[in-house]
Amino acid sequence: MSDKAFNPFAMAQQQFDKAADFLNLDSGTRELLREPMREFSFLIPVRMDDGKVKVFRGFRVQHNDSRGPCKGGIRFHQQETIDTVRALAMWMTWKCSVVDIPLGGGKGGVICDPHNLSEREQEQICRGWMRQMVRNVGPFTDVPAPDVMTTGQHMLWMLDEYEKIRGERYPGMITGKPVGMGGSLGRTEATGYGVVYTVREALREMGIKPENTTASFQGFGNVSQYALQLYQQIGGKPISVSCWDQHDQTSYTFRKKDGIDVKALTGITDRFGGIDKGKAKDLGYEILPGDAWIEQDVDILFPCALEHQITDANVGKIGKNVKVIAEGANGPTTPEADKVIQQRGIFVV
Repeated sequence: MSDKAFNPFAMAQQQFDKAADFLNLDSGTRELLREPMREFSFLIPVRMDDGKVKVFRGFRVQHNDSRGPCKGGIRFHQQETIDTVRALAMWMTWKCSVVDIPLGGGKGGVICDPHNLSEREQEQICRGWMRQMVRNVGPFTDVPAPDVMTTGQHMLWMLDEYEKIRGERYPGMITGKPVGMGGSLGRTEATGYGVVYTVREALREMGIKPENTTASFQGFGNVSQYALQLYQQIGGKPISVSCWDQHDQTSYTFRKKDGIDVKALTGITDRFGGIDKGKAKDLGYEILPGDAWIEQDVDILFPCALEHQITDANVGKIGKNVKVIAEGANGPTTPEADKVIQQRGIFVV
């Protein structure tokens, strides 16, 4: 989302066309699956803490529901676009289908920056989003969830607004809720742990022991934190992680060649995954440029941030010893980069 010239939906369609050719899909099926079934774009007026009214743009895309209710998160991000949401919804359709879950693909978002919003303002955005979508989401039609910069608290506000309007209890209309309010055990860890479980199996196929590997991570939000944790538990050694610095409005890579202490690092991290640079220095971390994570001399790369991170512009910087790229994010690798990665024989999860 950082590159205005980049269109994530065009990339998703390019990926689809390649798979459709491989599967020899008929023209009707191609036409149906290449575009979203339905999409919603709407305004959310919010009275801010200073008394002024600010209007936010919200989205929901329902790509396909032929296998079941649409499923997918709601992202809060200042650079959100309808094309990003379209791509994410399409990828959700594929993910549910590949693992044979009876759900379709959906995704939502709001153009906003939670860093600069109070809790009350974020609650009003959540309730406003649900008021716009209440007739088109629900346990049998479209089930939202948290995504980038949204949490279980955001889901509770949305659920409360939905139930208030409908006048009934619908605990199944949204996932990612706190466990005490009907959420699922393990949901918070699921994505990060799932990435590492697949890496463990890939390494087994390749005849490599996890304890003989090192890794570099991009991002330090929910996915990356739990992936780092489990990767260490299976014996791997993470040596670097990058994250966004809200104060400096840039990203940095934090490197410790003798291994990252995940618990200590999360102790100096804010709720958005931003690591305190000064405190990290005190703990012995080198502070490198944000894109240095991809250049590290490691065995595994974990891109766990946003889409469009490994591109034709930086794929040549990947370290010579990298054997596996484990995609913890949605669409982090572009088709142009995929070609180079394939030529190098790097295994992509």
